[in-house]
Amino acid sequence: MPREPATPPKPKHRLRRLFRLLAVMSVLFVLAACALLGYLYQKDLPPIADDIRSKLLDSRGNVLTTFTTDGRSRDPVRLSQISPLLIQATLAVEDRKFYDHSGFDIRGMGRAVLANLESGDRTQGASTLTQQLARNLYLTHEKTWTRKAKEALYTMQLEMKYSKNEILNMYLNQIYYGHGAYGIEAASRMYFGKAAADLDLAESALLAGIPKGPTYYSPYTHMDNAKKRQRIILAAMTEMGDITEAQATSARLETLSFKPQGEKDTLVAAPYFRDYVRSLAIDSLHISSEELDQGGLNVYTTLDPDMQQAAEEAVDKGMDSASDLETALVSIDPRTGYIKAMVGGKNYRTNQFNHALATTRQPGSSFKPIMYLTALSSKTMTGLSVFNSQPTLFHYDHDRKTYQPKNFGDKYLGEINMRQAIAASDNIYAVNTIMKVGADKVAEMAAKMGVDSPLQQVPSLALGTSPVSPLEMASAFAVIGGGGVKLPATAILKITDANGNLLYEAPRKQGEKVVEPAAAYVLTRLMEGVFESGGTGNRVASIIKRPVAGKTGTTDTDGWMVGFTPELSTAVWVGYDKGRNIATSDGRRAAPIFAQFTEKALANVPPKIFPIPDGVVSVYINPESGKLATSECPEKELETFISGTEPTEYCDQHGAGGSADPQDGKVVPPAADTKDDHSLWNDIKRWWMN
Repeated sequence: MPREPATPPKPKHRLRRLFRLLAVMSVLFVLAACALLGYLYQKDLPPIADDIRSKLLDSRGNVLTTFTTDGRSRDPVRLSQISPLLIQATLAVEDRKFYDHSGFDIRGMGRAVLANLESGDRTQGASTLTQQLARNLYLTHEKTWTRKAKEALYTMQLEMKYSKNEILNMYLNQIYYGHGAYGIEAASRMYFGKAAADLDLAESALLAGIPKGPTYYSPYTHMDNAKKRQRIILAAMTEMGDITEAQATSARLETLSFKPQGEKDTLVAAPYFRDYVRSLAIDSLHISSEELDQGGLNVYTTLDPDMQQAAEEAVDKGMDSASDLETALVSIDPRTGYIKAMVGGKNYRTNQFNHALATTRQPGSSFKPIMYLTALSSKTMTGLSVFNSQPTLFHYDHDRKTYQPKNFGDKYLGEINMRQAIAASDNIYAVNTIMKVGADKVAEMAAKMGVDSPLQQVPSLALGTSPVSPLEMASAFAVIGGGGVKLPATAILKITDANGNLLYEAPRKQGEKVVEPAAAYVLTRLMEGVFESGGTGNRVASIIKRPVAGKTGTTDTDGWMVGFTPELSTAVWVGYDKGRNIATSDGRRAAPIFAQFTEKALANVPPKIFPIPDGVVSVYINPESGKLATSECPEKELETFISGTEPTEYCDQHGAGGSADPQDGKVVPPAADTKDDHSLWNDIKRWWMN
């Protein structure tokens, strides 16, 4: 029998099946959503860039800054440290429903689209602050579906793990405000020179508009665009009821006072030192750039934060911000070799070149102490050695070449000794000295003292014609201040990984004895005369309230002041980058910077005399004859010598002269004038030092 055709299912049965399918799918969707939310809640967010970026720590173990290759300037602040007007302005233009949505504002997206179509410009954003934060923290700005999906997931995680205020605080500390400033505090100080907490309504509305287009809305480069967006934000704040129409009008008409573009960013801590340490870690310790950027390393350094601040303040005070004149300051502890302060230029924001490391600058007369140390340590000369300061033509290279130096201002002093030559920076005396001890010996001494730059072994080396760096000069003078012992200039003490495991530790070195301590001390005593009456450093002597030794130096293109106390050896350089000659007034900026820094850096350190080593003899001499003074000499000066090089004859230019033997009938100098009694004086000073 033929089958009867199948009866089609009734419509209500089909509808019931559809409902069942939808119910199952809904349950599955809810379960999947719950599973996703649970997974996201349990899963940790990727580390924030600041958490994985390696840190540079100062000598006290405090975080000084982080290593960056993007030049970021950031100073995180709490929400309570930000002006409420800035917060209102930001929410009005970026995310009006921030406190109402859960990371995504569907209605806001639609409203933004309509507003943008109506105005013909992107006056309102479609992304919430949380979405923007997720993108800035973890993602790039590429416009792909994959990036958008990741952004959505990170947005949900941020909303789950942080409160609204925490998200807003992170956003305001992360967002880019142009010209290298990340975060509202850095931006506020860069544009207006004030803390974010002190921003007024007009300033807040202008800053809130910059993140949408940091270049397009920058008041430095496009003031018209910045003011136009400011007006839009003020209108939005009025619409939301945050401010009145009168307040908006007043803010629109306010004349804003901006800091000059490129003015030094005081929020960046020791940027030149940071870059120097970075290069050391990469080049010398073979740590990769990626490890420094994202390895979470802790780099412990020798930098003293107070001394660094003193250095930056001295440079700020001593330099003209409007001039192209550049500077560098580097200071080393002679007792350890640790670099305590480093300023590589006047303004890191405009010039990142570290002049403290530049090996292209002529040290001029500041190089002379290295030569005089060569002469003293070899006992070729003493502080009483005399040369005639007069126009002189020197012959060298087996009489095949000549050299005729001049004194500054064509001033010649006649017969002078080493102390007088150092104080007056006499060039003729210096060249006579190098001709006597040998340019090769001077270059050899410089290398032992830490000058790695190649030096031309010619008579003009005495006048500092071979270029060196400020760091090399500070290192060399640290040998003199350190009693003739060289300790390598050290910036990095140790490096640990994110878990505290030791990756590197600076070797502990006893130091290399370059010269006898007595020779270094005798030269130190001679160099103290630079800051005394008649010395080239006398004009800043009143600033420094402690024993100090040093030497000025000036060339056509460079000005120097290099000196030391028992605690610090410091080199200061000033000059132009492009080989431009400096004016006399420019060259004189180095000494005040040195003096201001030294006094401020050691403000909490009691003044100390330079330690007196064994092998030193101090005697009174007559400055005219250069012989031991007698009771008849109208003038007497206490002079210091390496034991065995002091004069043995008594002055015979006044009265009957003197003698060491009281039985020969000649006048014997007072007890205070004899060598043996001055050895007692040395013992007293040693007791005082201890």
